[in-house]
Amino acid sequence: MTIHLRKIMDLFDNVIDERVELRRMSEYVSTNDLLDTLLQLSQENNQELDKNQIKHLILVVLFTAATETTTSTIEWAMAELLHSPQALLEARRELKKIIGKGNLVEESNVTCLPYLQAIVKETLRLHPPAPFLIPRKAEADIEVHNFVVPKGAQVFINAWVIGRDPNFWEEPDLFRPERFIRSEMDVKGKDFGLIPFGGGRRICPGLPLAMRMLHSMLGTLIHSFDWELEDGVAPENLNMDEKFHFVLQKAKPLRAIPHSI
Repeated sequence: MTIHLRKIMDLFDNVIDERVELRRMSEYVSTNDLLDTLLQLSQENNQELDKNQIKHLILVVLFTAATETTTSTIEWAMAELLHSPQALLEARRELKKIIGKGNLVEESNVTCLPYLQAIVKETLRLHPPAPFLIPRKAEADIEVHNFVVPKGAQVFINAWVIGRDPNFWEEPDLFRPERFIRSEMDVKGKDFGLIPFGGGRRICPGLPLAMRMLHSMLGTLIHSFDWELEDGVAPENLNMDEKFHFVLQKAKPLRAIPHSI
């Protein structure tokens, strides 16, 4: 592990050094990516570039945040499907019909897999990886429905409660991917009943990558293997309790056995 981490850090060193040199050229055009933004902030604040801080920020954003949230969501999706065998069967039927036996799930296939898309949306509704999103700070006093949020206050948005609001969702605690079939609702921040990635200018920048990974990985797991719960646990007895850590996790990790199809 130490050797691999060292290689990653060396790679980051090379990338950062190369970008710093490029930025010194008069003809350089900013790419406005994460690294360019961090370097620009350092320059604007007249601070000497701290390469270690930048490396750690990139490591957290690209690896910690992306990896933990994605793996947690995949685990919840598989748990919900094993808890609801009929939904798993429907997903397998769709994949078999569209992809075909023995073929791999490609990113280009996702638009033709509405039930798989619905499973991902329903999982994110019930189990948003960051239940309180990223904290915000009020830059000025603001009144929201007769409640004054004072300047400097830290604000949390409870995406978990929003996704289970009985005034908005029918049978909100049930896993029903069908609710998203023929629905225009999406997770991209425009529908405030479903905001697992936040919304507006500060929506999660990893949303496009996360959605591509979730559909491809989940589709592959469903299409490539037959699954059963460990120790003969019945689907209805699967523990679905939640535990809040860095992300929303299962209190008891999912233990499932794959079988080749």
